[in-house]
Amino acid sequence: MAALRPEHPPEFPYIGDISQYERIDKIGQGTFGEVFKARCKKTNDLVAMKLILMDQEKEGFPITALREIKILQELRHDNIVRLIEVCRSPMHDKTMRSKFFFIFEFCDHDLAGILRNIQIQFTLGHIKSILQQLLDGLYYIHKNHIIHRDIKSANILLTRNGVLKLADFGLAKVIAPPKPNQQNRYTCRVVTLWYRPPELLLGERDYGPAIDMWGVGCIMAEMWIRSPIMQGNSEQHQLELISHLCGSIEPSVWPGVQSLPYFTKLNLPKGEKRKVRERMQRCIQEPLALDLIEKLLTLDPKQRIDADAAVSSDFFYSEPPLMELKTLLSKYPSMFELKEVSRNIHNQRMKPQRPNVPNLPSEPIY
Repeated sequence: MAALRPEHPPEFPYIGDISQYERIDKIGQGTFGEVFKARCKKTNDLVAMKLILMDQEKEGFPITALREIKILQELRHDNIVRLIEVCRSPMHDKTMRSKFFFIFEFCDHDLAGILRNIQIQFTLGHIKSILQQLLDGLYYIHKNHIIHRDIKSANILLTRNGVLKLADFGLAKVIAPPKPNQQNRYTCRVVTLWYRPPELLLGERDYGPAIDMWGVGCIMAEMWIRSPIMQGNSEQHQLELISHLCGSIEPSVWPGVQSLPYFTKLNLPKGEKRKVRERMQRCIQEPLALDLIEKLLTLDPKQRIDADAAVSSDFFYSEPPLMELKTLLSKYPSMFELKEVSRNIHNQRMKPQRPNVPNLPSEPIY
């Protein structure tokens, strides 16, 4: 029996028509949809077009996409990617459904792609500029009671003019103070594994901005190492890598950790000493940078430095001063223009030329 067609197709008076944009190329995969480079036919401006995946939705619009729209509409900051509009495709005759797209300002690079390109050499001033802009963006969203919940180098975009944009708010969450005698109950299944803080790995569900700051610490070290610093293949393995670098996870350094759901269910390494400075200083010779990484990669989230204190740290006020990124980045084509297959080939070719990293006695962290 043929599906009944509505007499009058639904109208979307506040949603634009995707035909006003010309798709150029696929540039990435967001948390909840593919991302394409496109051009506005009217203005000739480049944009990023994010397809919202609807495959799992039998009825209605994905709640994650609605959350992202609401959050991005409320955020206006130089270091937060700008949502231009939401568009839709014509309704498909068979499914009677449209495809929906977010239209974002276009950024030429993502930080992960830049770090893979060994031709791009950052000075300490460049690194300071990137980290300060990242912390400015995080301070802004945290002040507005929003946590990102997926801080990683692939979600940090950079324009050709050297402006950093925090992107992909598909997992972002508005947080509220818990009611008296109650705790917040958020999911702990957030943040990409290599950047996931220990409290989430141990099942904490009452968390806040500190989970984003752990990711900043991982990214800060990555700026010198040029590769994610803890590449676990499971939650258990990731906790082992964290323990080998940051010391054993135990109540003496993290009061109350024993009450977290997975503390007794996972095999946590014992007797590990904290070696953040010892191991990082082989690649990072800047003492104030090491000081800040130490504070960001603090096991106890209550003692971990926040965005306000981090951006005010001595690291940003010491010599050399911050250096603008436009001159450096404008010389290179968009990192997004590397196809996924090309990126894999590129990574294989670049492996022998990666910086020398410490050999560790147990699991490598680099």
